[in-house]
Amino acid sequence: MARKKIDLNQLDLERHICSQYLSEFAKRTWQILEPSSAYIHGWHIDAICDHLEAVSRGEIRNLIINMPPRHMKSLLVSVFWPVWTWLTNPSARWLFSSYASDLSIRDSVKCRRLIQHPWFQERFEDRFQLTGDQNQKEKFENDRTGYRIATSVGGRGTGEGGDYVVVDDPHKVGEAESKTVRESVLEWWDNEMSTRGNNPKTVSKVIVMQRLHQADLTGHVLAQGGYEHLCLPAEFDGRVTKTTIGWSDPRTQNGALLWPERFGQEEIKEAKLRLGSRGAAGQLQQRPSAEDGDIIKRSWIQRMIAPDKLEEQIISLDATFTGKSTSDFVAIQVWGRFGARKYLQKRVKEQLGITDTIHKLIELSEQFPRATLKLIENKANGPAIEDLLKLKVSGIVLWEPVGDKVARLNAVAPQFEAGNVFIPPDPEYDEFIDEITTFPNSVHDDETDACSMALLRLEENVSRGVGVIRIV
Repeated sequence: MARKKIDLNQLDLERHICSQYLSEFAKRTWQILEPSSAYIHGWHIDAICDHLEAVSRGEIRNLIINMPPRHMKSLLVSVFWPVWTWLTNPSARWLFSSYASDLSIRDSVKCRRLIQHPWFQERFEDRFQLTGDQNQKEKFENDRTGYRIATSVGGRGTGEGGDYVVVDDPHKVGEAESKTVRESVLEWWDNEMSTRGNNPKTVSKVIVMQRLHQADLTGHVLAQGGYEHLCLPAEFDGRVTKTTIGWSDPRTQNGALLWPERFGQEEIKEAKLRLGSRGAAGQLQQRPSAEDGDIIKRSWIQRMIAPDKLEEQIISLDATFTGKSTSDFVAIQVWGRFGARKYLQKRVKEQLGITDTIHKLIELSEQFPRATLKLIENKANGPAIEDLLKLKVSGIVLWEPVGDKVARLNAVAPQFEAGNVFIPPDPEYDEFIDEITTFPNSVHDDETDACSMALLRLEENVSRGVGVIRIV
């Protein structure tokens, strides 16, 4: 940006405006970092800046920002915000991370470039100066004891503390589908990065990302609680989003765009085609599954209580026992069939040990005596349960799965689409519907496994003509 002569009154006014308002600071310093493109303002920029300012003032401790890619999130959060905060609090210490170190370093370099630019120095050289003995890409300090460290998920440099702990895109697109990789990010955040506050009573943590999975870092920390959530979908979809600082999404019409000045209808349409329905739901809409469902569509769900007259009943069980409080749930379901119609009659979803699981299965067997077949998937725990139950409960059968979990649910999807699967209208079953319609992006998949196992067996019985009509 070329320097030009300005009078002192104008300079003082600009110093004041930039120090007070992050959005004005970003607008006026944009071309220092992006000289080849014009600044395009959007209301979402003001919304993000308002929340970041509240973090700097201590009004918000922990903040999640979910927004689409290419909507200025990294520049606002990882570049403009820390420099702006240093204008009034130069002793602030920052830890920044991303899924890749080169992304964190990229934003660190932009921060230094902004600070060292003549425009900035002419206005704010009295606030702080970068020190010469610690001025590297990964870490630089100022002469007021503030510093900025750039690291990566699982990377080095997190041994030092910060007043602000920030992660920008913790998950790499394409790797969030891997449970192992995804959970390593969550473990890194819980056990390393989120514990690096200099003062645990005042440290602020900020997560900014696009949604990639229901069990991504956003989903993980929202389940834990304690975070303000600023959610900015590319298209308004009716969600009423409000935050504690009095902000709410100003859009009221479904389909209204987040940044139409830059991403209009054609650009969003192109992005949807490129990303596909699941990718668009997560990355654009911040819903990590298609709105109507992924494999099983919500519009296919039939809500009805099972009739008295049924041809058969079965119990299906999916269980994993690891001895950890974070282990998957035990899912036990009772299904009934009349002709081609299948009815879910009872569901259990609890974190149970093997003893409690056996007691629950015995209880359901007594409650549904006509459910003479009890299917248990033949995996690590199946034979153990069978050995413990075979003298107490009749009809235990180990079920051999064919294909992976996704293939099995795809195999029963036509039953849902044809309107042959019925779920009780009781709200207790809404959680079950949420899981099967968001799978394979669901946080848990135990009920999905129990469901597909039961429906596959019942459909097999239909094709074989199994079942004599009786009252149960």
